Amino acid sequence: MSEDKITTDTKKKVLVTESISTEGIELLRNHADVDINLDLSHDKLLKIIGNYEGLIVRSQTRVTEEVIEAGKKLQIVGRAGVGVDNIDVDAATRRGIVVVNAPTSNTTAAAEHTIALMLSLARHIPQANSSLKTGAWQRSHFVGIEVKGKTIGVVGLGNVGSEVARRARALDMRVIASDPFISLEYARNLNVELVPLEQLLKESDFITLHIPQTNSTDGLIGEKELAVVKSSVRIINAARGGLIDEDALVKAIKEKRIAGAALDVFRNEPLTSNIFADEENIIITPHLGASTAEAQTNVASDIVNQVIAVFNGQTAKYSVNAPFISVENISVLAPFIKASTTAGKLAAQLAEGQMSSISIRYEGEISNYDTNVLKAAVLGGLLEQISEERVNLVNANLIATRRGLTVVEQKDVISENYASLITTEVKTSKETVIVSTTVVRGETHIARIDNYWLDIYPAEGYFLFCDHLDRPGLLGQVGRVTGDANIDISAMHVGRLKPRGEALMILTLDEPVPEEERKKLLSVPDVYSAKFVKL
Repeated sequence: MSEDKITTDTKKKVLVTESISTEGIELLRNHADVDINLDLSHDKLLKIIGNYEGLIVRSQTRVTEEVIEAGKKLQIVGRAGVGVDNIDVDAATRRGIVVVNAPTSNTTAAAEHTIALMLSLARHIPQANSSLKTGAWQRSHFVGIEVKGKTIGVVGLGNVGSEVARRARALDMRVIASDPFISLEYARNLNVELVPLEQLLKESDFITLHIPQTNSTDGLIGEKELAVVKSSVRIINAARGGLIDEDALVKAIKEKRIAGAALDVFRNEPLTSNIFADEENIIITPHLGASTAEAQTNVASDIVNQVIAVFNGQTAKYSVNAPFISVENISVLAPFIKASTTAGKLAAQLAEGQMSSISIRYEGEISNYDTNVLKAAVLGGLLEQISEERVNLVNANLIATRRGLTVVEQKDVISENYASLITTEVKTSKETVIVSTTVVRGETHIARIDNYWLDIYPAEGYFLFCDHLDRPGLLGQVGRVTGDANIDISAMHVGRLKPRGEALMILTLDEPVPEEERKKLLSVPDVYSAKFVKL
């Protein structure tokens, strides 16, 4: 048998460990040998994954580093859904395995389910249904409210949040939203008013969450937030369960401090210990946001087509991990990827107002290389707290465009102070933030913040940035506030434009700064700002 014949007849093998639509399976069978095994234990998966070039999962299968290492033939892992937190993407990237997902396929389904939950809350539909089925006719018990003219607060204007906003406008609702990573023009096109989160909490009749769960958003709606909302507010969460402090929510319902809630997602799923069952004003559904026939077909189609593309040597539409970087360039670019990500993270936390444009300037030796992956790293750092899509050079421009953000790159082969320097400039409705980073002996260094030139080695941790007037005694007053709060300062950096002029103080801390202490710092004379940053 000739070599050509072997190549033609040998199909790649794909393992599917969770249910996807039959249309997707049939399409995949035209291009690969497909094995469906929906009851695999982790140990069994480890034993058989070495036989497959492709793996398709949903949210339950854990694609750990062990699985990645055992998958000697693996070329692609497909997640039939949005998040990829059950896949070790870094391990896959190291092995050159493409990880793909389907970030837009269930957008309509999730938005419609959100609206369904909102209307169910407004008109007590589940409760009235249950009551009538017991034989009770209690019309006066289920008097609802109209949504027309009410204010809905949308936290996060990504794919789903934007669709919810459009549908709410069609219902004649006033739509306000909190999302600093959306341009004012994008919001205007949606007929949405952008407001700070605190204002959204105070003004909304309905609050709906559409953001990923990250370190900064975990428990976003807790006791403090529930203390400032209207007593008539109704809260909807069809995004991620950890966004809401469930105990605080139930307590607020019991104490009639809020009118109701509808939850499709929970901190622990499947929901076994149910603290919501006895609360008439809480509606719960078992993570049905993407559970429509159309969404399931779209998700399967998106994933299968990407698997086929990768098998054919083509680019996947929604690759979530960094694409291949040549061996010649990886040793140079790898440390600058981390430096670029750090710049993005820092700029995102320092910037106030609605983001509108991002400018990235490469100076010195680094300008001689293909910097697309560095642009992706900057955008990934900027957007990681609010986008479930991992940003890479394939989707970086697309994600920025969706949010109405303009991205501009510049290159200059000359750098006055460093061999290579990457400067990220973020413009918002309130200010312009500049962060420059470089690499020294393989490690990221922050070289500039706005107009201040510094040299900071930012290991992961907590930082406090204070704009202030350079005067005797001020540093001691700031240290007294952190000391009284039992917060240890491990390092201090000060940049100034001139003696007794404007200056920037950066404190490296062992613990986060509580909001109460941050406000105390702002009360120190000649301290203009105090921004807490976590890297």
